[in-house]
Amino acid sequence: MTTTVVEMKNITKKFGKFTANDDISLTLKKGEILALLGENGAGKSTLMGMLSGLLEPTAGQIFIDNKKVIMNSPRDAKALGIGMVHQHFMLIPAFSVLENIILGDEPNKKGRIDYKKAAQDIERLADKYHLQIDINAKVADITVGMQQRVEIMKALYRNAHVFIFDEPTAALTPQEIGELMKIFRALTDEGNSIIFITHKLKEIKDVAHRCVVIRAGKIIDTVDVDNTAEETMAEMMVGRKIDNSIEKAEITESKLMLEVENVSVEKAGHTAVKNLSLNVKSGEIVGIAGVDGNGQSELIDALTGLRKVKTGSVKINGVDMTNSPTRKITEAHVGYIPEDRQNVGLILPLSIAENLTLKSYYKKPFSKYGFLNHKIINQNGRDLIKAFDIRSQSEKEKVGSLSGGNQQKVIVAREIASNPDILIAANPTRGVDVGAIEYIHEKINEQRNQKKGVLLISFELDEILKLSDRVLVMHAGEIVGEIDPKNTSAEELGLMMAGKKVTNIQK
Repeated sequence: MTTTVVEMKNITKKFGKFTANDDISLTLKKGEILALLGENGAGKSTLMGMLSGLLEPTAGQIFIDNKKVIMNSPRDAKALGIGMVHQHFMLIPAFSVLENIILGDEPNKKGRIDYKKAAQDIERLADKYHLQIDINAKVADITVGMQQRVEIMKALYRNAHVFIFDEPTAALTPQEIGELMKIFRALTDEGNSIIFITHKLKEIKDVAHRCVVIRAGKIIDTVDVDNTAEETMAEMMVGRKIDNSIEKAEITESKLMLEVENVSVEKAGHTAVKNLSLNVKSGEIVGIAGVDGNGQSELIDALTGLRKVKTGSVKINGVDMTNSPTRKITEAHVGYIPEDRQNVGLILPLSIAENLTLKSYYKKPFSKYGFLNHKIINQNGRDLIKAFDIRSQSEKEKVGSLSGGNQQKVIVAREIASNPDILIAANPTRGVDVGAIEYIHEKINEQRNQKKGVLLISFELDEILKLSDRVLVMHAGEIVGEIDPKNTSAEELGLMMAGKKVTNIQK
């Protein structure tokens, strides 16, 4: 008989008049990987917030190892063996990996932190679960995938046997995702149990045993993953069929919108972008594919005024904008969907309406004589919330309280509503559900069909191949090839990203 390690019975959570979770019941078995699938704002993170001690249920009961429990804080959850790895990591960048892992649970010897014992304990766990990490490295200097491992190690160090992962692959490269799936299997092979929130149906099919589908705060069904098609789960999640087709208008005339010539960019004393050239014309989407860390972020920073170009030039609509301030670049009709929505794209304590006017608050009609017109700002917020299906209580809600996917929609709404001539989109669908992906893809393609230029940077190979008219492959800070997405598979593109040559390269 399979042991039940977690049972949530008739859980309801209300925030004022808003019901985030409505009479939800689920179970998690020992050694099981349970997927939690739902649209952005469906209530998944709220539900797991109660299981991790961050929130208290309005109604319902939680049982751990068949015992009813009441958790008033994350410390209570940790004491019960529950560890949560949040979508946005809870790490201190200036601390070392070791310091982050033991923070709050430091071993002591004669009144001092016993770093030697901590290192031995961490290395033992790393060997057991095949989690290779550098315990002496600063968190600020390691990759996102490695930070994910540090978060997992934090939970293991505190003797967790139930792991909750909130959108664990949203910021990972395909290679890192594969490694994480191996870690999932290693954890459950040792008798641990996992609940993971995700929008990626392929990952559910890859590792999950069962899938709980939530829509609008209610459970739609719990299905056996092996016997349920991806399309079925997607339809259950959004309540309709998903249309992944893209209609591309035929563009007969075009002009150069973005010209990047022999650009080099430095980062921390080394050259991250090397003598790179590319162009984007009106009426086309140019995709940049590459493994994370090959200069994409530095290139985007240089194009948007966030980092200096060391050599070379950047022209927008024929005008030299090399090393221009960010505001001057945006006023040249450049839209930018950043890869880091929380640190670059949004100001979390501000309202949705205020975030939607971050690029235009100083202009009419949003301000006059230096004074903001909050009535018009809020009306603009209501209009864009409706137009872009941003799931929220009102335009005055703090953007930091939204789900990650709805935060992404706020950025997409703001940038596309600014009617840019050139749209730079970096991982535009990171952490959003399949319904929102469909919508964002439509909006990006609309820019192309309206004879705008789009530069798309994405780690999602299917997204690159689906949307792009041309694909440039970036490796070690350079463009190493150009491919025709209509005649190239994700596997061939993956090989090029790894630095290998394929025959389908355009000259």
